[in-house]
Amino acid sequence: MALVSRISGHLLKRMYPVASSPSRNISFNLNDQQSEILESTRKFTLEEVVPKAAYHDETGEYPWEILQKAFDLGIMNTTIEEEYGGLGLSLLEACIIQEEIGFGCTGIATALGGNSLAESPVILAGSHELKKKYLGRMTEELLMAAYGVTEPHAGSDVASARTSSRKVGDEYVINGGKMWITNCGHANWIFVFTRSDPDPKCPAGKAFTAFVVDADAPGVTVGRKEWNMGQRASDTRGVTFDDVVVPAENVVGEPGGGFKVAMKCFDKTRPTVGAMSLGLARRALDEASKYSLERKTMGKPIVMHQAISFMLAEMAMRYELAKLAVWRSCADYDEGRRNTYYASIGKLYGAIAANRNASDAVQVFGGNGYNKDYPVEKLMRDAKIFQIYEGTDQIQKLIISREHMRNYM
Repeated sequence: MALVSRISGHLLKRMYPVASSPSRNISFNLNDQQSEILESTRKFTLEEVVPKAAYHDETGEYPWEILQKAFDLGIMNTTIEEEYGGLGLSLLEACIIQEEIGFGCTGIATALGGNSLAESPVILAGSHELKKKYLGRMTEELLMAAYGVTEPHAGSDVASARTSSRKVGDEYVINGGKMWITNCGHANWIFVFTRSDPDPKCPAGKAFTAFVVDADAPGVTVGRKEWNMGQRASDTRGVTFDDVVVPAENVVGEPGGGFKVAMKCFDKTRPTVGAMSLGLARRALDEASKYSLERKTMGKPIVMHQAISFMLAEMAMRYELAKLAVWRSCADYDEGRRNTYYASIGKLYGAIAANRNASDAVQVFGGNGYNKDYPVEKLMRDAKIFQIYEGTDQIQKLIISREHMRNYM
């Protein structure tokens, strides 16, 4: 009997990982507020984002007008607490918004979502004074913020960051540089991750300190806009810090605890990136489905050919399965449980769905799909970054395998 009990317990442990126990409130029905958020954001996307996406892709012009309208509608800075002037929306509600904007243009969604990325560490670990000062202003007028962690030689390997900070009296002095920083050219302030202990033997959990740095502080120099393969509406740049003085009250969390702050943020931010990729995956499916009814070969719409109908079925499957993982990660987070396992699965499979669906949509369009006059060409270029930023596919697999094996150790 004891053996049966042990085996049953082990099987249950495998079925329901310790990393994230089953949701207590399993439901796929949106409540009234969530339905209103979805409908209003979808209407906004179809009216404001879709018609202008190609223009911003071609010119690289920052979408200030669209962002202002999004701010006025209340779909920016959504998870800032009500105490600091925000809406205090759940992670699921934030992801609903990001998927809908991502359907229209993931470059614009990245610009919009870049604020939430920068705000997340302040929300999670900032002092009351820091939140009041920097989060409060984000709700009063349209301002942008940036998340400065990635460096030219340290992308997914966050612990290899070399940007340094040293304490001088009641202040800190920052030196170094960051790269591939979203919204950097238009940011009011930047979350900056620094190495505060120069000892290479110091463990990561004690070696880094994070700050909020005013973008116009002396010594902050923003680089040129990078012209990327896709998501060109997003502003991506490098930034350098040359003896930048920051007051001690701008430390996010505890001195030496910056690595823990950055890692904790991923559980909140990876689902939103997964949600953006869902928007692109659904857009690719939508465009391919409509085109399959219009284009005819051999005397009938191409959707009547099994090769095309099966391709559409696979695209639909990828979208729906990725959405399940993203929503599960949101459910765990919103109910106060550790969601690392599902956050990485949702982010990884969302990236797979976006890239495979975009590629298949180009295939359905044939020669037209390879031409920039048709929307699927842009989707294919935009999709690739989902396999890179916010942790590469390979990093997600490392995290998933680590979390999975916790159940066997």
